[in-house]
Amino acid sequence: MGREDTAADIRAERRVLTASLLGAGVLGAAAVVWGLIADAGALVFDGVYTLAGIALSAASLLASRAAASAPSRRFPFGKQAAVPIAVLIQGAALGGTLLYAAVTAVQTIVAGGSRASQTVLLAYGLLSAVYSALLVLALRQLARRSDLARAEIVGWRAGTVLSLVVTVGGAAGLALERTAFRSLGVFIDPALVLIAVAIVAAMPVQLVRAGLHELLEGAPPPDVLARIERVVDEARTAFGLPTPLVRSTKLGRRLYVEVDFVVPHDRWNVDAEDHVRRAIVDRLHELPFDVWASVELTTDDDLAL
Repeated sequence: MGREDTAADIRAERRVLTASLLGAGVLGAAAVVWGLIADAGALVFDGVYTLAGIALSAASLLASRAAASAPSRRFPFGKQAAVPIAVLIQGAALGGTLLYAAVTAVQTIVAGGSRASQTVLLAYGLLSAVYSALLVLALRQLARRSDLARAEIVGWRAGTVLSLVVTVGGAAGLALERTAFRSLGVFIDPALVLIAVAIVAAMPVQLVRAGLHELLEGAPPPDVLARIERVVDEARTAFGLPTPLVRSTKLGRRLYVEVDFVVPHDRWNVDAEDHVRRAIVDRLHELPFDVWASVELTTDDDLAL
């Protein structure tokens, strides 16, 4: 991947994070003000959660800048680990928020239900869901190759689902007010919040798992791994080399690849080895990552471990 492509991805990523930050500010402030005026605790909670997301978006923006910084004497390999750390924080924060929402919903049920206006819940839920869904679509168009952008999208997608649940709860509450079961209306909102939490619970788990996987130097995604293996196999066949030991991992936007061939004595020199390196490294740079590749030919089995 060329430097121009990398710079374009970084700019797109920062546009995503900035748009997410501004979007959270608008929606969060509106929810808090509306919730206080209408005495609707669910709206106040949703607004506070959304405003807290500003801190997470700001952290992701800082992570993006850190990852884009050039290697230095203090950080000779750069700061690409900032990206999975930010993703991990996003997942943990989203999971903690969902846990808090579930506990609050149970407490509301035990306390006798929610007295908030069903009309307010319906109106806010509908507007919030549309707003969040539009942001998801916009963010997906801005950046398609960014872990940080995907983390932001996951958060807004969860917000869309929760807002739809509030909408359904408000509509169901209004419907029940016209029946003999109107007394059950106070339990609809907290019950649906519990359902929503169960629906989106997998999202923070996926973020935490993805962040930990990269920090623990796990293998890159299957499609990337298959591409690496194909490039190495083509070079191996072209130069008549034995099957090598191939190791790879992805950290943020950087892809590390190590290829070790064990060859017979007195068959290879540095110039020939460079031809093998070039055949592999040039093809790997076609991948949409900042590729750091190491290709070695050795006659010592122990050096290939």
